[in-house]
Amino acid sequence: MGLTHKQQFNKRHGFDKDEPHSLAEIAKISKMKKSVLQEVFNRGVGAFKTAGPSRPNMTKDSWGQARVYAFVNKIEKGMKLNHDTDLV
Repeated sequence: MGLTHKQQFNKRHGFDKDEPHSLAEIAKISKMKKSVLQEVFNRGVGAFKTAGPSRPNMTKDSWGQARVYAFVNKIEKGMKLNHDTDLV
């Protein structure tokens, strides 16, 4: 199994692979607006309501946080976003 979005972020920025970060910390590290990351998080929480039950080990908050890490990773790597494109 590959690295999670959080682990990819941490590896790229020199943190221990499972170190958690708040939205404020991710914003500071990535130089992205916290308000944008908050909206990505909120959308992730909303998406959990439709897709989350299929992932028994995830909570709505962990779903939202994973979406934030995925968003930041794709932007930092110059990859195409497949969600939240209106927030870039």
